[in-house]
Amino acid sequence: MAEYPPFAVTVDLVVLTVRDDALHLLLVRRGVPPYEGCWALPGGFVGIDEDLPDAAVRELAEETGLPEPAGHLEQLGTYGRPDRDPRGRVVTVAWLALLPDLPTPVAGSDAASADWVPVPRLTPGRLAFDHDRIVADGLERARAKLEYTPLATAFCPAEFTVAQLRAVYETVWDTRLDPRNFHRKVTGTPGFVEPVGRSTEGERGRPAQLFRRGPATLLHPPMLRPDR
Repeated sequence: MAEYPPFAVTVDLVVLTVRDDALHLLLVRRGVPPYEGCWALPGGFVGIDEDLPDAAVRELAEETGLPEPAGHLEQLGTYGRPDRDPRGRVVTVAWLALLPDLPTPVAGSDAASADWVPVPRLTPGRLAFDHDRIVADGLERARAKLEYTPLATAFCPAEFTVAQLRAVYETVWDTRLDPRNFHRKVTGTPGFVEPVGRSTEGERGRPAQLFRRGPATLLHPPMLRPDR
């Protein structure tokens, strides 16, 4: 039988939410070497009898105190550069979670602290391991998801105005959108949103029509970003 060098598998989570009108990333401060004291993504080693999604949910709970995520969770990618972990050959499977209404995290396991960090305040090159690259990939995936899915509606109330929905897009995409053009795309895309038949007070006291999420799971045509 051929000899294979030992290596380990970990999971890392890019957890994003909208808080205080800004896109936030969940980070933990490592309490053990390597990179002790540095900010990192929540994650850890996969158990020998553990499936990858189960490991991701477990690590999220152990390191931050957050419960099993009720929202969008998908596999982001696999990262296996030979020198990515000073402890040895470690391959990580990264996960992207876009979750609304998340509480303040409470650190546990080998994390010294955990907190929501506004994405605009992230300093490149300051995260442990290769987590800067994983975060960059996660942000790009998250922003792309909003182009062709109605995922942004999860960050709105059950009934919302187009202005409230536009604010989510502007927060995640970190750009300003033309209100009229956005309204046209939102209301003109079949199955994206549905009017509820009521209005509320909108900007400057003008009535604003209320909508709810429609039945569509994919948007055709997609909601294109202004730079495309």
